Amino acid sequence: MNYLFTSESVSEGHPDKVADQISDAIVDQFLARDPQSKVACETLVTTGQVVIAGEVKSNAYIDLQGVARRVIDRIGYNRSELQFDAKSCGVLVAVHEQSGDINQGVERVNPEEQGAGDQGMMFGYACNETPLQIPLSLALSHALVRELAEIRREGKEMTYLRPDSKSQVTVEYDENHNIVRVNTIVVSTQHDEFIDHKALGISEKEAETMMQQAIKKDVKNILVPRVRAKMPAELQHLLTENYKLLVNPTGKFIIGGPHGDTGLTGRKIIVDTYGGHGAHGGGAFSGKDPSKVDRSAAYAARHIAKNLVVAGVADRALVQVAYAIGEAAPVSLFVDTYGTAKVNLSDAQISDIVNKMPEFDMRPYAIEKRFALRTPIYEETASYGHVGREPRTVTKTFEFDGKKIEQTVRLFPWEDTDAADAVRKAFGL
Repeated sequence: MNYLFTSESVSEGHPDKVADQISDAIVDQFLARDPQSKVACETLVTTGQVVIAGEVKSNAYIDLQGVARRVIDRIGYNRSELQFDAKSCGVLVAVHEQSGDINQGVERVNPEEQGAGDQGMMFGYACNETPLQIPLSLALSHALVRELAEIRREGKEMTYLRPDSKSQVTVEYDENHNIVRVNTIVVSTQHDEFIDHKALGISEKEAETMMQQAIKKDVKNILVPRVRAKMPAELQHLLTENYKLLVNPTGKFIIGGPHGDTGLTGRKIIVDTYGGHGAHGGGAFSGKDPSKVDRSAAYAARHIAKNLVVAGVADRALVQVAYAIGEAAPVSLFVDTYGTAKVNLSDAQISDIVNKMPEFDMRPYAIEKRFALRTPIYEETASYGHVGREPRTVTKTFEFDGKKIEQTVRLFPWEDTDAADAVRKAFGL
């Protein structure tokens, strides 16, 4: 019997994602100036107000208000009628020094003995549903809101769009876990009040219905075809006209963004990872420097899972790793292949091989060095997912004391499949 599975995503203009992006932009600023910075930054956004709080240990001085305003403007909150404007919003900063009790467990004379910044368990997941080894429901959810933002910035079609939006995609599977088709698409997008009921001599409710119908038509005829055209050719047949479409189901969506809902760093962790597939340890990513294993070890676990799938060890893989605060070596690492292993080994045996591979050294310092995590690569992770992204090298510009500094960095390095050959050799494939 077939079954359904659903994932969701939110746009860069969603209030929680606004908060994530400000927090990660601050991490980038500190790391660009002082790569050894320790940062734990939380952001709250609401009507006309930003609150930045956290703990920092760094030799750098950063204009945190300026960073927040730049991010808000980039996202598109730059009009007073949105009730959240980059130029006029208040920015309150409450940042203090990192606890010495925590720091003494993290920093060591020998960097290789650097301890984990906290206890906890982290997960990495990968599957062969899409070329980027993430579930199709999540990939399409991200694609819908990312494309909406692109259409908004182009300003040629759907000119009523505002920054806040959400998507949800339901995929149908057969009893063997093979994808049958896309079953349902839900899109909720903030918009201008582009139909004036007074000018047309109609009721507000009639105008609301007309706006909803117009947006649904554009989503069906503009947004979805653009998303489908960018899907890998071998997957396009899964998104046909035979799907259920729900657009702004409650009616109008004019009040949105931080004015509609308060946003907080770290409230969209399932959007950040695997859309409900696999598992999540509970720790958020954004606003944290890589000494926090909530972030760095989750990236490293994703790297293991993805390379296992790409190498052909299994069709699906979930990697769990756990740490004790102040200890360098993880207390456990386990691989679950969900019964999809293509090698004649148990999951325990697969885990043992992975544990012994030098390519997958899971000590915090080794993870930081392997992926160059003490470089400013985090603002780009804070919207549309930390995983399932194309690794790429970019040059970023930072301004300190009136001087512009350029840094060339590699984004999403944990998405590389550079260990696949080593995995094949270790497993005799």
